[in-house]
Amino acid sequence: MAGSAERRVAAARMPEVRLPPLEPFDDGARLEADGDYDGLEFRGLDLSGQAAPGARFLDCALRDCALDEAELTNARFIDSVLDGVRGVGADLGGASLRDVEIRQARLGGAQLHGVVLERVLFSGGKIDYPNLRKARLRDVVFEGCVLVEPDFAGAVLERVEFRDCALRQADFSGARMTDVDLRAAVELHIARGVDRLAGAVISPAQLVELAGAFAAQIGVRVEGP
Repeated sequence: MAGSAERRVAAARMPEVRLPPLEPFDDGARLEADGDYDGLEFRGLDLSGQAAPGARFLDCALRDCALDEAELTNARFIDSVLDGVRGVGADLGGASLRDVEIRQARLGGAQLHGVVLERVLFSGGKIDYPNLRKARLRDVVFEGCVLVEPDFAGAVLERVEFRDCALRQADFSGARMTDVDLRAAVELHIARGVDRLAGAVISPAQLVELAGAFAAQIGVRVEGP
């Protein structure tokens, strides 16, 4: 049975980001609403509190930038790299990320509700309390990172992998899953939505760990003699 499930799960397609030579972004300038940023490098900048709803970032790199309370709602990131970004309360609600690598991010309370993620790699770092409600994830890999209380309520996940990744108190309420591979997660704690794991693959050891949650879901009490 385990071997059959393993053969059926489809692997996520990884992003292929090949950045061209980049021009430095003017560190005295500010991001603008609906701004068009092409082939730029944002390095070591404090973008806290800046508002750029609807902005487009194509072939860009954001490296070691602060994003506290930055407003990037409905922004688009295409063929880009976010490396070492950090901050609390960044708002990317409704944003679209395609062929993007996010490396060593340190974010807290990131608003990612309704985002569309396609061929996105999250590598390393720690993201506390990310709001991914009603997000759409296709071909997304979380690798070597820590997700604290991620909220996937109402999200759609297709070909999503968690590799050497810690999920702590995850909420999958109302989520829909297809080819979601949780087997390589080093921690898997599900606070809500264990009944939404249809379409996911877990390991035998994880099944044992989640047995109590599954029992509670169907109303079974487990008591000693």
